[in-house]
Amino acid sequence: MTLQNLRVAIVGAGPAGIYAGNILRRQVAALGQEVGAELELSIDLFESLPAPYGLIRYGVAPDHPRIKGIVNSLHEMLDSGDVRLIGNVEIGRDIEVAELRERYDAVIFATGALRDAPLNVPGVELPGSFGSADFVAWYDGHPDVPREWPLEAESIAVIGNGNVALDVARVLAKHPKDLLSTDIPENVYEGLAASPVTDVHVFGRRGPGHVKFTPIELRELGEVPDVDIVVYDEDFEAAAGDPHAEALHASSNQVKVMTRTLNGWRKPADWVPTASRRLHLHFLHSPVEITGDGRVESVRFERTRPAGDGSVVGTGVFVDYPVQAVYRAVGYASSPLPGVPFDEVAAVIPNVEGRVVDEHGTPLPGVYATGWIKRGPVGLIGHTKGDALETVTHLLADAQAGILPRPVEDAGADVPELLQERGVPFTTWEGWLALDAHERGLGEAFSSDGFEVPVARERIKVVSRDEQVEISRSGALVDS
Repeated sequence: MTLQNLRVAIVGAGPAGIYAGNILRRQVAALGQEVGAELELSIDLFESLPAPYGLIRYGVAPDHPRIKGIVNSLHEMLDSGDVRLIGNVEIGRDIEVAELRERYDAVIFATGALRDAPLNVPGVELPGSFGSADFVAWYDGHPDVPREWPLEAESIAVIGNGNVALDVARVLAKHPKDLLSTDIPENVYEGLAASPVTDVHVFGRRGPGHVKFTPIELRELGEVPDVDIVVYDEDFEAAAGDPHAEALHASSNQVKVMTRTLNGWRKPADWVPTASRRLHLHFLHSPVEITGDGRVESVRFERTRPAGDGSVVGTGVFVDYPVQAVYRAVGYASSPLPGVPFDEVAAVIPNVEGRVVDEHGTPLPGVYATGWIKRGPVGLIGHTKGDALETVTHLLADAQAGILPRPVEDAGADVPELLQERGVPFTTWEGWLALDAHERGLGEAFSSDGFEVPVARERIKVVSRDEQVEISRSGALVDS
């Protein structure tokens, strides 16, 4: 047995990183029981933001408390005291990957996917064309995006047929007073309150039987107050008879539920909208060009038809929709880290089942990946548990085989001391508890005077990085 005094650094304190740390802790404890010895393990969890939880805090729509409830289990994992959180630390700026490898037996990268996948159509760079990742970061109060967002359009196009597209469309269409019960920051509420939007159009390349939504996300659209859902009979008629969609419908209860929901929104020919805002769902539309004289004025689509194998082909019929803004929600992509191999095409760290490999396919001893940076931004949050289990299993196998490089530096090297010497104002778990309490206090102090219905707020997010760091470090009594 060669697994002793194992020191592991995990880069990224979102669900993927936290799950990896928790699984590693449990597996090491189980191995210790097997061999009848207490194995020493230390885990440092590095995060570039002052606060933990990554995607949950800065990527999930604020009106999804069910998903945000995952924070409760992540909190328990970090509150156990077995993992040391080191926040507000940028890898490659405050500390290099090579320095981590010198100080730890293994490094696991769990940095997720933070930027938009490209949409390669003419006009995509026009003012008024936005990536969904930036917009999501804005409405979730990410500290590194501008505090203001240009919400000036009455008609908006959202391109994409996944849950992110629905989140973006729903937040744009929803009346901001109906978001007050969430944790949105004050600047986000004020920005949305000034929006003149009346119509939000969501466009997908494939038919209604191939949407990438989840049933709950889809059903929630119909529950948004004073927003009518509009679907178009011609889209359903054009998709009829598609054998691939029919096979999906026959084999998947989720598809059946979503098909029933979508068909339930079809209206009679004499239907007249009654809400002040409308959210339109369009299918079998492939974006061709974003046009406008100096800024977005319309989007051109080619109508598509099912090919029968799950794909679509163009029909040669083009339609233009006048809009003043376009939001691209066609997927996320990971970003490279200095000192780590990166596949620019797949936008992942190249790896074999979590073991990071170089350009020749040779595993780099002691370097691992998990989550979206490992496999791409596919799947739900819970899927990262399986990723973490696979990666951690290989890490421990390598440790037991004695092939992990021992740290060059003393295994007890104090990384916080190193950061302190460099003047890096890092944050800790105790600091997060202080910031968490502060945000909850802001929510409790919120006054709903002037609103027709009283509003209770669990928390209000602090947006400014400097303010987050100050509250965290003051509350945790971390020396400057």
